[in-house]
Amino acid sequence: MSNINGKVYAMNAITPMKPWKTWILRGFFFLLGHIKPLQKDLIDLSFIEFARWVVLPRKGFPFLGNGQVKEDLKYDYLLFFSNFNGTWNQYIDAFSAVLSKGLNLVWRWSEKFPGSVPVTSFKEYIARVQFDTDYYFTAYPHATANDIKSAHIVQSSLDQLGLVAEQCSPQQFADAYLRFVLQVQSHLGETGEAPIAG
Repeated sequence: MSNINGKVYAMNAITPMKPWKTWILRGFFFLLGHIKPLQKDLIDLSFIEFARWVVLPRKGFPFLGNGQVKEDLKYDYLLFFSNFNGTWNQYIDAFSAVLSKGLNLVWRWSEKFPGSVPVTSFKEYIARVQFDTDYYFTAYPHATANDIKSAHIVQSSLDQLGLVAEQCSPQQFADAYLRFVLQVQSHLGETGEAPIAG
């Protein structure tokens, strides 16, 4: 499965849209980009490392000449790219449960989109329009997005301990160290390969 790298999974999907619908979707994307509260639910799904939609107009495909036949496409295309932690099923389930209204506003313009609820027909649709990712970049393949957030908390707490350590008596340092351990214990995760999903 080329979509998996450590704990990070990649998903890409391409869906056709009738050209007259493209301007409506571009307007929605403009609003989504400028009205930050509309992004809250997506940001709150902390296992999503990256998610992006791109509209590619039918006349926007590269044409290199040199014998390439110019394409006469009927549809514009909506491209979706995402990196996430967890299994494909967990990802689609969470998207359907938490972002169903937003997903419907984005993908409703694509041909034969069944809606994001019920989740079974949504999964079938995504399975039909997605394609494998041969290459993608991830800075920390053996860490989830939450692992990275936790690492920042541990580092910040350790830096604070380091600042007070030089001025502490042994007993004060022992107390400060105990507070440090209690503060970071829930953030000491484990990096490595993701468990095999059954």
